[in-house]
Amino acid sequence: MPRSDTYIEKESSVNESIDRMRHSATRALLERDDVIIVASVSCLYGIGSVETYSAMIFDLKKGQTVDQREIERKLVSLQYKRNDAAFQRGNFRVKGDTLEIFPSHYEDTAWRVSFFGDDIEEIVEFDPLTGKKVASLDYVRVYANSHYVTPGPTLKQAMEAIKHELAERLKELVPEGKLLEAQRLEQRTNFDLEMIAATGSCAGIENYSRFLTGRMPGEPPPTLFEYLPDNALLFIDESHVTIGQINGMSRGDHRRKLTLAEYGFRLPSAIDNRPLRFNEWEAMRPQTTYVSATPGGWEMEQTGGVFAEQVIRPTGLIDPPIEIKPVEEQVQDLIVEAKKTAEAGYRTLVTTLTKRMAEDLTEFMHEAGIKVRYMHSDVETLERIELIRDLRLGVYDVLVGINLLREGLDIPECGLVAILDADKEGFLRSETSLIQTIGRAARNVDGRVILYADRITGSMERAMNETARRREKQLVYNAEHGITPQTIRRNIGDIIQDVSSRDQVTVEIGDDRPHMVGHNLRAYIEELEKKMRAAAADLEFEEAGRLRDEIRSLEAEELGLPADEHRAPVMGRSNEGKPGTRKTRYGKSQKMRMGGSGRRS
Repeated sequence: MPRSDTYIEKESSVNESIDRMRHSATRALLERDDVIIVASVSCLYGIGSVETYSAMIFDLKKGQTVDQREIERKLVSLQYKRNDAAFQRGNFRVKGDTLEIFPSHYEDTAWRVSFFGDDIEEIVEFDPLTGKKVASLDYVRVYANSHYVTPGPTLKQAMEAIKHELAERLKELVPEGKLLEAQRLEQRTNFDLEMIAATGSCAGIENYSRFLTGRMPGEPPPTLFEYLPDNALLFIDESHVTIGQINGMSRGDHRRKLTLAEYGFRLPSAIDNRPLRFNEWEAMRPQTTYVSATPGGWEMEQTGGVFAEQVIRPTGLIDPPIEIKPVEEQVQDLIVEAKKTAEAGYRTLVTTLTKRMAEDLTEFMHEAGIKVRYMHSDVETLERIELIRDLRLGVYDVLVGINLLREGLDIPECGLVAILDADKEGFLRSETSLIQTIGRAARNVDGRVILYADRITGSMERAMNETARRREKQLVYNAEHGITPQTIRRNIGDIIQDVSSRDQVTVEIGDDRPHMVGHNLRAYIEELEKKMRAAAADLEFEEAGRLRDEIRSLEAEELGLPADEHRAPVMGRSNEGKPGTRKTRYGKSQKMRMGGSGRRS
């Protein structure tokens, strides 16, 4: 913010798991042919030169003659850090004639290299937590701990080029009277140069990537696409959205970097630390397959109208039937339909036009006795995952949204999709939006769609015609092959397997428990309840939870219920989108003030 002389540093470091997977992906590309990489459009950003990265790789072989200190120097040049106390990814440690390396591409595996003099006597793969040997290896290949690693001579040349650009930029700023900008730029750049000279790296070193990679101004930055072989195959999922994102990424980044350079926060060369432009990506991409239920104009133009259509689903599921109802009394009708759907054991998705409408509708439906939440762009990404999980588990029955209930949302439990104000022609009610939203009900054999509209717009007509065309093909195919549609079965835990642990707890009860009935059993349960309360009072919540589950198991036995596995009831994890709350512009939740006239947003 130049006006207040404030430069907000990037506070969030790269996610540890993502960084490890990034190293694992580039390593796999350099070593193997059978590699599948899943990436977002962020792969268009610079990742470091593949030539430099691959040139600094070195091997260690059993029986090899090499100086241990030389290996340590190589590890430091690859930006590994020596840490004999806290051994973690990207570190190495030395214990006499033993060198232990924690590679950047592994999560729970490290290498132990044992020397006898200058000869490598043994190479062992081990668990860094327990120290237990996992396997004996004949050789290992060591990759850099950073994709921006640079050889010493290149680093010196880069530093000289940075100093030269700094001097030239200061000559421009000082005569213009921009003394604050000049002082700001000189201080920051000199600090970065000192860090690079001392450690080989600095915070935000990617802003000097043009010098580190030896590229000319305006040249495309090195990206993941340069690591791909010539025979690679690229799939672009939901291409009607992704192509637009690729087009817009470089423009938004350029505007931000231009401000940083203009006000002395960064050198002008930082502008070249950018994502690929669309034309650069188009020239660089390998053979490409665009995947979309609603392909955009650019994809259709590129294919010349020739494409493969995948209408038939392996499960035999067909596109849902569509019903049109009047806008008048749409909310009251929606409440009736949502209750019917909940009674059938299914969930309901509702789309509105604004955030305020979503929040108000959530409050209204809650007052009507429906378990409901809302989800829109102000809800954080991880909370959205939790909201979807809670919906699938039945913590609530209705989810109200705007533009997030579209691509890639697979909810087999969804039995109804309701689109309010479907006749309001625009981005949220375009042909593409309607088809994508309608498709959310296609994962359930009983799925259906209600469009609330007083007239049929062009977008509605095209969306309904396309759905009817696909539905007809699917029905004919199922009839010809004797296929009975079946609802998709998906493990709910798979959605957030890496985000949180399972909520259901299997209760293990020892066989040494005395067999008790009647009064004896009740007395034993009461004794366990006392222990449970005491454990909770002592903040021993795990023990209290175990005792609670054992009590439930005993009570189930007393009632004659099956007691093989008794699980704690699943509770909702998300606190977002609750009725009676509203998201502010900064993403915070606040209580609604009833009776006021809120603006639409």
